[in-house]
Amino acid sequence: MSRQRLHSGKQNKAQDHEDGTTRRRFLQSSTAGLVAGAFAGGAVLPEPLAAQRDDPPARSGENGRRILLRGGIVLSMDRQVGDFERADVLIEGKKILGVGPNIQTGQASGAAVIDATDRIVMPGMIDTHHHQYQAVLRAIIADALLTADYNRVINNPNGLNAFYEPDDGYIGELLASVSQIRAGVTTCVDLSQISHSPAHSDACIAGLKESGRRAVFGFSAGLGPANKFPQDLVRLKSQYFSSEDQLLTLALHAGLDRNNWELARQTGVPIVSHVTNAMAVAQLETLGRAGLMRDDNEYIHCIRFTETTWKMARDTGGKISIAPVIEMTEGHGTPPFQEALDHGFRPSLSTDVETSMTADMFTVMRTSFAVQRMLLNERVARGEQNLPLWLTCRDVLEFATIEGARTAHLDHKVGSLTPGKEADIILLRADDLNVFPLNNAPGAIVTLMDTSNVDTVFIAGKVMVWRGRLVGVDLARLRRLADRARDGILARAKYPKNLLQTCCPRGTAG
Repeated sequence: MSRQRLHSGKQNKAQDHEDGTTRRRFLQSSTAGLVAGAFAGGAVLPEPLAAQRDDPPARSGENGRRILLRGGIVLSMDRQVGDFERADVLIEGKKILGVGPNIQTGQASGAAVIDATDRIVMPGMIDTHHHQYQAVLRAIIADALLTADYNRVINNPNGLNAFYEPDDGYIGELLASVSQIRAGVTTCVDLSQISHSPAHSDACIAGLKESGRRAVFGFSAGLGPANKFPQDLVRLKSQYFSSEDQLLTLALHAGLDRNNWELARQTGVPIVSHVTNAMAVAQLETLGRAGLMRDDNEYIHCIRFTETTWKMARDTGGKISIAPVIEMTEGHGTPPFQEALDHGFRPSLSTDVETSMTADMFTVMRTSFAVQRMLLNERVARGEQNLPLWLTCRDVLEFATIEGARTAHLDHKVGSLTPGKEADIILLRADDLNVFPLNNAPGAIVTLMDTSNVDTVFIAGKVMVWRGRLVGVDLARLRRLADRARDGILARAKYPKNLLQTCCPRGTAG
């Protein structure tokens, strides 16, 4: 599915014309055309309640444009701002202008008013570790174990990773981003390990940019002779990430390697690293003793951390990302929630790999809540005394929002409904059958809700989801592109496609 192949021959050109398979054509047709239609017009005077209209408010996210979310249940995730059973949120352009009960008409002059009755208004969720390129291979090894299956079938020089062409990476990024936007996840830390060439990196960034989502692109090592890791980090920073005022930011996704970390710091970007076993923990402690663990580090999984590792990470301001569903199903180990809490961390949450599990943060939140409480309840049953506190639903919401923002080094911009921050906001339906009668907002989100409850999504003040539907996305075309990318990868890898097989076929890849 390379771009060269997409543009060679009359048959391919005809198909391109029909399906719009190039990145440029997809951008023009799905984003520019449809968004222009949905956002046409605009008004200066106050508008009718937007909930009574079929279209989202016009010109959302534009400088000076005001939108008032009226009368919702507000969970700000900012303890200074507070939470409200009924309050308003005022957006101007891409920023939050005000949060509180009964924002006056004068403050909201000219605003489009969205009736947020029966809606929970909160910051968008943040996924701090997601290999987004894998969205085109969703659930292909759903029964996988880490070493026996995932590392063999996906992540090795002969695995499926090796057969990605640039456009496959682009579609994977776009599909994963659009899917998580629809699910209320407004920001991700993307670690797509297919930078086999600069063209692959460029294609991944194009997919992220196309989606309109906030993301940290964690430049990752690829495979083959055209791989320019890590030195291409400098070009990427200059070409795509020279401005601080944009949705996309850059990080280096690197192993526990002194030279790679030093390059990241010379380039001025944070570092993201997996730490999943005792060998990795020992390597990390060596870096710590050399003074190289700092507050620009994000550590993923943190399985097998020792007392020394936890102390080094805490004392240097490191950030933690836990992916509980994958850690339990693939066999990394027990998610270290209690260890993190015991050592003074408020961890962030992540989804990890779609080859094995959903990238739905409701599932991740519910799992996090259940795991920590289950482990603590077992200690109670054994008669232990002076135990730590059980996690609350509110704790888990903070992990999925403001703590995610801190881990992604974006808490100055997003993660809470704080006036002055950018308006990454979601509205969740509290009047749906799986929720009513509503008795507790944080509890409903963590223990009852799923992606079907996501009603409206703003990213930097722009409406991305309206009444549960994506704005400006041609899903039929996106599916055709995703199917084509999947088919191309599997064909090049000679990997059998079997819709009925429930376990990854050992011996066919790797």
